[in-house]
Amino acid sequence: MIITDLPNEILYQILLFVDPPVAPVLQQACRKFNGLVQPLLWRYHCEKQFKYWNPEHQIQEKLATDITKVDWKKLFQVRYEIDISTTHDFESILSSQVNRVKKAAKIVARGYDVKDTMLRHLNVADDAEDVLARRYYSSAVMGCLHRAMAVKEWNDLRNGQPVPLERALTGFDIFISQDHTLDFDQISRHLDRVAQTIRLESPELLDFSTRKQAIIIAQHLQRNCLAGTSEGNNYHALENNFISIALQDAHQQPLPLVAVVIYCSVARRLGVDAQPCCFPFHVYAIIKPPENCNLDGGAATTDMLAAQMYMDPFRSDEEVLESNLTAQLIDIGISPADHAQHLAPSSAVHIVCRHARNILNSIHLMHSAYDNNTATLSIHLEPDSALYSSLWALILLPGDDEAIIQREHCLHYLVRILEHHFSMDAPLVEQYVRPLDLLQILQLHEAIQAIWKGDAVAKQVKRRTSQACKNVKYQVGQIFRHKKYHYQGVITGWDVECALGESWISQMGVDQLKRGRYQSFYNVLVEDKSVRYVAEENIEVTDTQVSASLVALAGRHFKRWDQSTGSFISNIKDEYPDD
Repeated sequence: MIITDLPNEILYQILLFVDPPVAPVLQQACRKFNGLVQPLLWRYHCEKQFKYWNPEHQIQEKLATDITKVDWKKLFQVRYEIDISTTHDFESILSSQVNRVKKAAKIVARGYDVKDTMLRHLNVADDAEDVLARRYYSSAVMGCLHRAMAVKEWNDLRNGQPVPLERALTGFDIFISQDHTLDFDQISRHLDRVAQTIRLESPELLDFSTRKQAIIIAQHLQRNCLAGTSEGNNYHALENNFISIALQDAHQQPLPLVAVVIYCSVARRLGVDAQPCCFPFHVYAIIKPPENCNLDGGAATTDMLAAQMYMDPFRSDEEVLESNLTAQLIDIGISPADHAQHLAPSSAVHIVCRHARNILNSIHLMHSAYDNNTATLSIHLEPDSALYSSLWALILLPGDDEAIIQREHCLHYLVRILEHHFSMDAPLVEQYVRPLDLLQILQLHEAIQAIWKGDAVAKQVKRRTSQACKNVKYQVGQIFRHKKYHYQGVITGWDVECALGESWISQMGVDQLKRGRYQSFYNVLVEDKSVRYVAEENIEVTDTQVSASLVALAGRHFKRWDQSTGSFISNIKDEYPDD
């Protein structure tokens, strides 16, 4: 029997196991292969090979429609070509320090279609020749891609476009995501499941009054740890600010604002009109009945048309009386003329800005706790990423006069973080922040220009051929401890003697060192993410275990860790070819 004698069903199954680029060759070489139902084959490959798609593909709609109405082979070809181009650009990022920001921008511009490709590089095997560099830069590019998506949501909000509350808040989670699997749809699907569970638990829910529906929803969230319970010592913990953590970790209690957004998002999925209300020092949910109805299910009379109720899902599953809220406003000295604005629904812009300030407050308290040696963080989060997300939100979204002043302050810090940690975001900042009417826009422009200029210039080659260079004692990739400050770091570069200016030399007391300014100095990457310049006499090479934080950062300069030499293998040979 020859292969063409096999039934079409078996031939089709064979094609499913053939690499997609090979399938067209088989089909051209064999008439029977070519006669198989091609749309099924290429739809299968689209689903199997690619999980993440740009929204414009409308992939879910295409999967649900008649298979013959979609050119699945062409769609697969588009994605396959993007995969090839993205891999080519990414390999170029790994091989050269020149134009890394430019190449990353090129990848990010392709949108969500590149995520499958970048995740493949991120999840490279531990024994890969350049495992650290590949993981570091794939993570950096995907971080840039996700931040671009979050910023777009906030920019849409700024321009008056409707953005669901949960998407607006998920933007902050996108900034801090470590594994890059989180996306907006994931949070929406989770909220869908919560709403569906409530439907199953309460089949008669739609028959109940709005008041009873509101209470049932709050009860479910309380039972399932999707609402806060107390204002204890860990109330302001940074992790309490993120909706994805609240939804996925039953041990994590969200702040009131997050709890109310979860409540309102679930309620709306169940047909209940619930909106957040930014009360002073707290956040409540406002529930309104359907048009021409009252909260108890009857027809609304003229004097009841404005009736509404308040819930506090953070604290309880019981209704909060408006009279109690009014009394609180009086107690804290708010004029009766201003009561209405504090008891009204808050806009999504207001919610996002308040959330950003909550994050800034948590970071401030966390730093204070570190200073007092009382800090605890139950989940590994990057405070820099959380801070960065808040700065973006407060700069992009409009506010009152006080907020405008705050925007200028935020821009100053955003520029500093951009320069030190997020240089690949330069195109993103150019697109969204530079057009804004801000006083410090010149500082931003200069910072972006410096990033582009530094990105385009080839590094000066430093060889160890001269006698002076041969006297440089330590090598790029060696691990050390600072003799005075005891931090762990890795050497990423060197100068024969101190190459910084007189003001830095004077400020740092370099001439007071035992060997002064004319000893070798080393650029080093420290486990706390800082970059420092250290005199040779302060370096003590050690064979102690490398900290996990330093390994995570090392991919910026190194390919992998070499256990036999106790050092990192350089990925900056274009700059230090002899190290």
